[in-house]
Amino acid sequence: MLDKIYVALIHYPTYNKHHEVVTTAVTNVDIHDIARVCKTYGIKGYYVVNNLVAQQNIVKRVLRYWLEGFGVEYNHTRTEALENVKLVSFIEDVIKDIIKIEGEKPIFITTSARSHEKKLVSFEEMRKRVRVETHPILFGLGTGWGLAEEVVEMSNFLLEPIRGVSEYNHLSVRAAASIIIDRIISERSDMYG
Repeated sequence: MLDKIYVALIHYPTYNKHHEVVTTAVTNVDIHDIARVCKTYGIKGYYVVNNLVAQQNIVKRVLRYWLEGFGVEYNHTRTEALENVKLVSFIEDVIKDIIKIEGEKPIFITTSARSHEKKLVSFEEMRKRVRVETHPILFGLGTGWGLAEEVVEMSNFLLEPIRGVSEYNHLSVRAAASIIIDRIISERSDMYG
């Protein structure tokens, strides 16, 4: 069912280009743009996952401006999109919050630009599943050079990578979020099959 879908933008644990586990930096535009996509497609909640206090303060400042400050009067549609954003430290906090809201653990689907054999699910299969699934669903989006293996291991499924028409494969997370959500949730998603 499409009324219990959640998205998490995960900054920790992720990889840097040297394949070291790091916390990636929050970007203002990721907060805004993914929130707007989530609002447009009826996503129930959007979580920003970052364990560093300095990075959390950036998210809090952005949210405060648009939810309580001048931004409320300046652009009410931005305020509306950001109302469903929650800031948490760890992916486990997201799962606990969804359990609190829904009364059950979500099916956790991670994403990756890298190919993995394990738990791989196609967009077509996931489109069909979200329309009949009664459990909540959580899509975890990685930042930096992708989600750390421990997060992928926590997941129930790994969504197939987005493939373009060239060898270049470094979409921004907000672009990837838009493509993934549209392919899975759009009323016209059958055109991608």
